[in-house]
Amino acid sequence: MAWGKSLKWVIILETKQLARSGALAVLAEIFDKGAYSNIALNHYLTKHRLSQQDKALLTELVYGTLTRKITLEWYLAHYIEDREKIDTWIYYLLMLSLYQILYLDKIPEHAIVNDAVTIAKKRHRGADKLVNAVLRQFLRQEKPDITAIKRKNKRYSVAYSLPVWLVKKMIDEFGEDRAIAMFKSLLVRSKASIRAVNPAELETVKQLTGADKSLLSPVGLVKASGNFTGSDLFKEGKITIQDESSQLVAPTLSIQENDCVLDACSAPGGKAVHMASYLKSGQLIALDLYDHKLKLIRDNAERLKLADKIQTQKLDARKVHEHFAPDTFDKILVDAPCSGIGLIRRKPDIKYNKENKDFVSLQKIQLEILDSVCQTIKKGGIITYSTCTIFKEENQIVLKQFLDNHPNFEQVKLYHEKKDIVVDGCLVITPEQYLTDGFFISQVKRIS
Repeated sequence: MAWGKSLKWVIILETKQLARSGALAVLAEIFDKGAYSNIALNHYLTKHRLSQQDKALLTELVYGTLTRKITLEWYLAHYIEDREKIDTWIYYLLMLSLYQILYLDKIPEHAIVNDAVTIAKKRHRGADKLVNAVLRQFLRQEKPDITAIKRKNKRYSVAYSLPVWLVKKMIDEFGEDRAIAMFKSLLVRSKASIRAVNPAELETVKQLTGADKSLLSPVGLVKASGNFTGSDLFKEGKITIQDESSQLVAPTLSIQENDCVLDACSAPGGKAVHMASYLKSGQLIALDLYDHKLKLIRDNAERLKLADKIQTQKLDARKVHEHFAPDTFDKILVDAPCSGIGLIRRKPDIKYNKENKDFVSLQKIQLEILDSVCQTIKKGGIITYSTCTIFKEENQIVLKQFLDNHPNFEQVKLYHEKKDIVVDGCLVITPEQYLTDGFFISQVKRIS
């Protein structure tokens, strides 16, 4: 090999090693300190100067390893007798390496092993021998067979990297065939999804971005991948980042230009700015519990030139009735705190941080918020209740309980041209249908 080509190959290997060591650092933040995957990753990418290629690889490694965590742990259990006896960072490095060997076809196996060994050697002398031994043993031997796992729920758990309780819950609620379709869909990488702020400019934005029109949202565009936040369109406030399913919320409220609107659980403000775009003389009040989240709403509003339409306020949504008079609002959105199960594709760490018992406590909060805000809606006013989860405890059951306890409200049935997402007058979107976030949207109206 010529010297020039040899040097180029060495540089490529070193940059890939930077991405792998970076991914290891981000995974440690997530696993050891409970950091949110998107925040930990963004923080690392902002702090370190990496090429676009390295950023892409680092992102792939972090999200890929997180997405396949249970599967990777099952494989490693065949080669490591007691994971408690090795340093956690070594275990994460092995998971990271196994992910590349199993799922990234374009990276040579010897390069993956060599980089892992080099990273281990730099961190702690002697660790490289263990890493080398485990990875080479995995490559030499016949791989353990997941299909041989006898217990069905355990087999699905390992195959699709979902906790057993979640596998069971999804099968119980949706049936085995549909649940498996969901399991498979959650392993598909999220699309990049944007909303054209001015619907009249949708076609222009489509041409400029090379994106495709959303199948669900009339103002949505999607691409298989892409970083829109760095584009001029984003900086100029012509587009905003918002999942297709989330884009369906604001239109359900039929906001008039002079309405007084409450966004009870607003941050980061994607739905707030969408709702505010319908206003002229009207006003939207956006609530959240935390100052830094309120700042996100204001930043969003300023970028989209809607700051004059949105007023932020630090307030627990369960106390809305204590701070606002009866008959204050024409429209209210309760995009409620929820388990976030519908976001697993984009935020895979969610599935490892939830438990079955969480649903009961969340349902209590959701009902408390609805009970509070409903005391401030005008007669004839409507409340949209939405979540980014797929289970009835947080969705249809919450709606039914609210209506049972508030006879002065009735359900408003919602419609959509895609009939498969309309269930009993609600919009119920599961992740396998259109490869979007899982989402639930319902609506009630005060009648007396």
